[in-house]
Amino acid sequence: MSTTTSPSTTPPRTPDAPPAPESAPEEAGVASTTGTAARAPGHRPFPPPQRHIDAIVAAALAEDAPSGDLTVQALIDPDARATAAIAAREPGILCGTSAIEAAMRLTDPRITVTFTVADGARFEAGDVVARLSGPAAGILTAERTALNIAQRLSGIATMTRAFVEAAAGTGARIVDTRKTTPGLRLLERWAVRCGGGSNHRSSLSEAVMVKDNHLALLAAQGPEALTAALLAARARLPHTVHLEVEVDRLDQIEPVLAAEVDSIMLDNFGLADLAAGVRLVAGRALVEASGNVRLDTVAAIAATGVDIISAGALTHSVRALDLGLDFTVDGGTADGAPAPAGGTGRAGDDRQAGVPS
Repeated sequence: MSTTTSPSTTPPRTPDAPPAPESAPEEAGVASTTGTAARAPGHRPFPPPQRHIDAIVAAALAEDAPSGDLTVQALIDPDARATAAIAAREPGILCGTSAIEAAMRLTDPRITVTFTVADGARFEAGDVVARLSGPAAGILTAERTALNIAQRLSGIATMTRAFVEAAAGTGARIVDTRKTTPGLRLLERWAVRCGGGSNHRSSLSEAVMVKDNHLALLAAQGPEALTAALLAARARLPHTVHLEVEVDRLDQIEPVLAAEVDSIMLDNFGLADLAAGVRLVAGRALVEASGNVRLDTVAAIAATGVDIISAGALTHSVRALDLGLDFTVDGGTADGAPAPAGGTGRAGDDRQAGVPS
């Protein structure tokens, strides 16, 4: 049976308009499960291709129930139907609608999901972000996987939005790094976009980025040798490949710029040296600031005039946002017959923390 995602009776809340521009879609024509609600100019958190989301979610489901859900198999009538709501226990920015939908659909395609909040939109504590309806067994089995992913992605989106708002008005773009959870990079980069940030290179195969350990080898013969090595690399690369070089001292900037690089990363520079580096580059390349980027430092870093600020904290130090699933048993079964005795419940044993087990 094909997946059905119920249309919401009211349009899903749409994303706020954060100050930073958004990345281009990873694949054209991929629609969000939240429908066609218009998004604010400059903020279009395109989801990854659905087939890739499905693959990640399928692996998570297989990890959680490799031989089925024994509790559900032992206790829950396979024909019992239920409705449920995913609700926020704290305010934040939503990301993960396509993953929630995939977890339910891949577990039981009869489950329908309606989103009342769109990816990239802000919600408050107590808000319902999604409603589910269908076979109770499937909802119970998929619940933990759906919440695990949505909680982490929403935590990343919320953290990113805070960084973007702190840098507002400076022109600096907040971007992620490759410091992501193994296997989840595609989703975590999506979460950064939902928060209003942008993506750095997605992998080692996407761009040339010369970092400190590369420089230790290339610059051993002096600054002229470094420039020559970078020029030789540029000559070998296709014209579409971006070339970025990291430096950690002001005196390294000119030899790098002599190789006509696209971007130069000022790594762990103090604020005064960042501003000096921006003046020295003088528009000859994009200037990226990296290192010691925290929520309490990002505004001052942005004020130095850099073009890009990369922050590993967006993905490697984030706290999962507190979302929970509240369960209600319907009065019928999947076949329309009266349901066995049931009631309402709140999924999970540690509901006080908002994270069902």
